[in-house]
Amino acid sequence: MSRIHRGTPRNLARLARLLRAGELVAVPTETVYGLAANALDAPACRQIFAAKGRPAHDPLIVHLHSLAQLADVAEPNADALKLARKFWPGPLTLVLPKKPAVPDIVTAGLPSVAVRIPSHPLFRRLLKLAGVPLAAPSANPFGYVSPTTAQHVQSGLGRKIRHILDGGPCAIGLESTILDLRDPRGPRLLRPGAVTKSEIERVLGRKIRGPKKRAARGVAQLAPGMLARHYSPRTPITLHRRRISRAAVEQGTDRAAWVFLAKPQGVAGKNIFWLDPHGALPGVARRLFHLLRRLDEKGFARLHVELASGGGLADAINDRLLRAAATVDGT
Repeated sequence: MSRIHRGTPRNLARLARLLRAGELVAVPTETVYGLAANALDAPACRQIFAAKGRPAHDPLIVHLHSLAQLADVAEPNADALKLARKFWPGPLTLVLPKKPAVPDIVTAGLPSVAVRIPSHPLFRRLLKLAGVPLAAPSANPFGYVSPTTAQHVQSGLGRKIRHILDGGPCAIGLESTILDLRDPRGPRLLRPGAVTKSEIERVLGRKIRGPKKRAARGVAQLAPGMLARHYSPRTPITLHRRRISRAAVEQGTDRAAWVFLAKPQGVAGKNIFWLDPHGALPGVARRLFHLLRRLDEKGFARLHVELASGGGLADAINDRLLRAAATVDGT
């Protein structure tokens, strides 16, 4: 079983040495926990795919400590540098032409690489000590709900990896925004996240394109998180485009769980849950994966979950739910 390490100076120094030596370490980020390896070490990165059961066509995100490292792994353009200076460290990933130093296993064989600078202070200290870029997808079995605590990582990968750095619960709870900037003339949002489309457009001074249709399995992906089904609990999910009504709950069975964005009024029971007392979207995002995991362990036959309304962070929440869900209900 893997060991969970506190973020002491001694532990960080040891974990940095292990990463440089080609071992895996699960790490906290502000988004979700990642499973890290030296991004320039192909055999080390292959261990990530083996531990997660991740197909080789799904690329990894490379994490840097500083902007000075960007030119070592990618070919930045003026727009990439503008966005990096605004949003890094933070939950924005940029897809750029890659440098030869980045192994093909990291990029699904494509000539591009996904890269960002994370803001989690403990991960940043580890990156600095390791002295190498770290490739790190979510630290969970492939396709399952992403982990937002060290305990989530241990429950999913505890027998596959040896080391987990505990940085507490993730502050954002959803994976980073991904923007394709290979051609700055046509930037495209690949995955919504906490850095919103409108925020990116304000910095660039122009509109950006939205995501294409969901990617097919078995084909090399430009970035992670683009498959049609992902972030999925074992329990089937039905999504509701409008607020779940009291009548719908009363007509349901005790074997179904009902998940509201905000604490519902006049609806109570052991199968009633909510993501944020007031439905505030940052709270909804932060608790979404945690609650999906908890409900998956309770033996419900189905989860009924409300979709968020509005744009911005709601787009990221709904993206994760749509990929996790079996159906979407119109009621």
